[in-house]
Order: sequence, then C-alpha cells, then structure tokens
Amino acid sequence: MSAEVACVGRFAPSTTGPPHLGTLLAALLAWLDARSRGARFVLRLEDLDPDRCKPAFADALVDGLSRLGLDWDALVVQSAARPAHEAALDALAASGRLYPAPLTRAEQRALGRRAPDGGFAYDNRGRGTPLPAGGWRAVDAPLRAALPDGPLALTDESGLDLSQDPAHAFGDPIVRRRDGAIAYQLAVVVDDAAAGVTRVVRGRDIAPSTATQARLAELLGLPRPAYRHHFLLLERHGDKLAKSHGAPEAFASHADAEALVGHLAWLAGLTPDAAPTTPRALLRTFAWERVRADDVVVG
Repeated sequence: MSAEVACVGRFAPSTTGPPHLGTLLAALLAWLDARSRGARFVLRLEDLDPDRCKPAFADALVDGLSRLGLDWDALVVQSAARPAHEAALDALAASGRLYPAPLTRAEQRALGRRAPDGGFAYDNRGRGTPLPAGGWRAVDAPLRAALPDGPLALTDESGLDLSQDPAHAFGDPIVRRRDGAIAYQLAVVVDDAAAGVTRVVRGRDIAPSTATQARLAELLGLPRPAYRHHFLLLERHGDKLAKSHGAPEAFASHADAEALVGHLAWLAGLTPDAAPTTPRALLRTFAWERVRADDVVVG
C-alpha cells in the first residue's frame, strides 16, 4: 500500500449548533488538504455533550457540507464509539493513571493559574487517589488521567511551536465528565486512531491542547497524527466566530453554494477575488503556501 493511499484526513465538528463561516472554512481546508493528497477523508460528528448536541444540528452540518460540494469516504458519529472510549478508560485505570477529581469548575477557577487557552489550569490534586472497588464505573466525580510530567517537543507543519509540559500547563485532563459523558480530550485521541487518521487539519484555537492529546496518545499506545493549524475567522471584537453566527443563507441553490465557496477561498487567500467556484476547482492549485497565515475579522 502506498503512502498516499494510507493517508487519512478528517473533519470533526461538534454538533452543538448550526454551521457558520468558521465551520465551513475549516471543513474546506481539511477537505482540500486530504483530497490534494489522494487521501481518505472522514467526517466525524462530535456529539458527546448531552446538553448541547442536537440531532438537528448534526443534520444541518451534513447538509451544509454536502451543499458546499464536499464529500467524504466515511461518516462517523462519535457517540457510537462509546465502547472504544470505555476501553481506553479501562486501559488508563489498569496502568494506574485514572483518578477521581471532584473539584468543581468554580474551585478550579479559584486556583487562579491561567492555562495556555485562557482557561484555568488544574493543579493535579488527587493524583494517586485509588479508584473504589467497583472501578471507575462506580465513581460519580469527574475522572482525570495523570499525564507524565515533563516537556513534550512538538511542532506542527506550519512551523507553529506546540511544545509544552501539558501536565503543568493545563493540568491532568478530565477524560470522563461528572455527568458520565466522555470528555473531548480522550475521545478525539481514541477516535482519530480508530479511523486511522494520519493528518489533523484544524483551527489555531485548538492548538494549545495538542500536547495534551499527544500525551494521552502515548499513554494509550496510539499513533500521533501530523498536525496543521490554520488561521481563524474572528468577530469584530477579536473573538473566534461563534455558532451564533449562522452560515449565510447561501445554501438555497447550487449557485449560492458556489458563491459561498468563492468567498471562503478569497478569505483564505486561495483566489484573488470572491468569484464563485467549487471545491473541486480549488484542488487544481491548492497548496498550503497560498493559504494566509493571519486571522481575518468578518463579524
């Protein structure tokens, strides 16, 4: 099997709201990266949050990406992978890396130390606390994975330095939430490995958590994909575009979809203007060297 055939890319949006321009940009860039390499492309709907994820949002994402002209070789619903996620928790427990950590978010904020993403770091209190006789399934509190201490050297393909001591920078990550839901940091690592993902293309807002994910992959004996983090679309106040900024009503017809692709391509620096186009047409000249590096204010 050739390296090209073995290459697998993915796009993994959360189903917590309708697609917006930022969602569509990330999908387009991930798709262009994969298809330009002749790679398989996986669409994974991340639906683990029981309070915020809705089937209607998942349907809107699938419909929106399809109308944009994107295709995929596999569609994965993340919640269906619960057995694999629980097997990962079993492995962490067997290695002595899993522990209950009942600290609330308010109590964590009170610790006062900022993490690289602007949130609050955990101080790893509770490490070494044994699981009860019934194992992790008998624990009502959140569960954290004790990461190895020490720096991890990591640079993504764009040259972005992702090096970090994640056990200190963020603290041990929650891997199962208080409500029983599997946490993002664990699920993304397990799901990427299960799908054979070799390339992760995503926005720079997620870059700070990459070292944590790499460390979790090490603990679970899973391969680490190559990473590339791209520019973001921002609101006028400098915040990342939110799901409250719904996708333009450009999906009403095929012509409108081409206009939207043209707008996204222009924002990305792939075209000199916003003339209507298609993802397939963009493949002819796609190269990461042509994608802009700086964030863009659109809201």
